[in-house]
Order: sequence, then C-alpha cells, then structure tokens
Amino acid sequence: MRAVRFDAFRTPPALVEIPAPVCPPRGAVVTVHATGVCRSDWHAWQGHDDSVHLPHVPGHEFAGVVREVGEEVTRFAVGDRVTAPFILSCGRCEQCLAGAPQVCPEQQQPGFDLQGSWAEQVLVIEADHNLVALPDEIDMTLAAGLGCRVGTAHHAVRAQAAVHPGEAVAVFGCGGLGLACVMIALAAGAEVVAVDVSPAALAAAEALGATALPVGPDIVDRVRESTGGGAHVTLDALGSAATARSAIEALRPRGRHVQVGLLLGEDADPSVPMGRVIGQELQILGSHGLAVAEYAELLADVASGRLDLAGTVGRVLDATELPAAMLAMDQPPTSAGMTVARWV
Repeated sequence: MRAVRFDAFRTPPALVEIPAPVCPPRGAVVTVHATGVCRSDWHAWQGHDDSVHLPHVPGHEFAGVVREVGEEVTRFAVGDRVTAPFILSCGRCEQCLAGAPQVCPEQQQPGFDLQGSWAEQVLVIEADHNLVALPDEIDMTLAAGLGCRVGTAHHAVRAQAAVHPGEAVAVFGCGGLGLACVMIALAAGAEVVAVDVSPAALAAAEALGATALPVGPDIVDRVRESTGGGAHVTLDALGSAATARSAIEALRPRGRHVQVGLLLGEDADPSVPMGRVIGQELQILGSHGLAVAEYAELLADVASGRLDLAGTVGRVLDATELPAAMLAMDQPPTSAGMTVARWV
C-alpha cells in the first residue's frame, strides 16, 4: 500500500510503498478515505513523543471503510463506514470497564506507537471496543476530525468543563481543535470568546458566532472585560506555557480551566499561578481524547445539524500532498480550521 513515512526525525517525509497491516484476531483493517493533518503529527515528526519508533507513518484521525476483520470480531463487518478515537484502548482494564477508555493504561495510538493513517490502510486493535460506526449522512472528509479534534473538543467542553447555557467560555488557540471547542461551546449555549494571533483563525471563530480577541500583552484584561469579570471556563486549545497561564489568569472566581492542547518540549512542565488557584478556588482539569461511549451524543449532534462540521475544515488535500503539509507546519498556518487529506 502507499503511505507517507519519515525515516528520521525532522527529515522530509516521503510517499513510499510499504506492506499492508496484518489483521489480528480481535482487530480490523480500515481502508482510509480521509485523514487529518494535526499539530500532534508534527510533534511526532519532531521527536517530541518517546513512543514513536522509526521508520514511522504518522496520522491518528481518520475515517474509512472496514476492509478486513479478525475472526473474533462480532460487531463490525467488511464494508462498514467507520472512524475510531485516536486512543485505542484495551477494553478490559479497570478504566475501560468504568467507561473511561480515554485514560486506559494499556492504550495504543495510531500515528504514535502504532503506524498511522497517513496510509491507504490502518490497523485498529480491539475493533469491537474501538471502532465507531459512521452514519451515511456524515461525509468522510468531515468525519476525519471526529477521532481527534472534534472528539477531543467535545469531551473537553461537554464532559470535563461541563459547560452550561449562559456561561462565558474563552478558547485560547483557534486552529482545528480550538474552532471545534468554539463550535461545541456555542452549541451548548455558552457565550464564547476566541483568542488567537491569526486573523484568519479569529475570522473563522467570529463566523461561528464567537467574539474574537487578538493576542496582545493585555489579553487577560480584555478577556476579563469581555466576559464580565472573567470566564466561567477557559480552554487552552493551543498547548503552550504562555496560553495555559493566560487562560488560568482569565478565569473568574471558582472558574474552570481545561488543558486540552498538548504541552510538549520546553512547555511540558509549565508554572501555574497556584496562589490564584487556591485563593479563588479555581479548578484545573485535564482532557484527553474522547470515550467511545460519548460518540453517540456527538454523532447525534452532527446528524441533527446542531454541530456543522464544515466549520472545522480549512483545506482539503490529495494524500500525495501530505509530505508538503508536514513541512508547512514549521510555519504559522495560512488558513483556519483543520487540514484533511483524501486517499479515496
């Protein structure tokens, strides 16, 4: 099969021919129709994730059609339209049995410790537990972000932050993940402030219905002013020490901060204004992926039109353009929303 692979960190990926995945008894092989281009893929390519072993095929958000199922798989069949969360869990541990597979200690992730979806086929382990059926009305290009960006945003906003109608939510960083957070918070009935350095990202957030605030030295004060004394909920959807701190400082008393963007490299261990956290009884919450059981609510929101995924997609590429897309992530984005590449 064709795949985009890098053989060394920070060297250009290339389109190559590699062996197709072998299907294990409880797994499934999916023909990839569409795959996302995510900042996490860039971090893997940079060598920021210890789970990545070379040579490596990135890509962890995808939608496609089941090509093969293992002999022990009972819930899915060849030809089914599917996606999967980027966290593939074991289905048998304490966390999985409690309904929290997104924190499974035995988890594996395509595009990190498994070969990813920048390939014509991708392996999904424990298919009965990890595959998610896609309704016919959801396009593959739009569905590619459900496993990571849209799914992660849904879990962060609805499950972790538990946003209520009328609350003020500030989203720091409005790339694909941030725009999904904006959209889902608005659908939950929140008043949303979007913070970013990119005019294109701010325009996209504003088109969704958010109040756009460009980053500046007084951004914390402007968020507080815009939200009437501080946000009830802040989300760092970029993943940097600076945005995480600003987001925490922009909260009102008893506010909730959700760290959803990955903090890697030099930002992996940021300082936290703990005095404010204690004195104002702030909550700091982590958010990691999406539980498989949460897909039902997410897909219902999409199918009903409450969530319009078109607003999350920026560029659509041919899969042969993936190497150039990886190199382009060395520079600030030129378009808002997620980039999706099509294999089919």
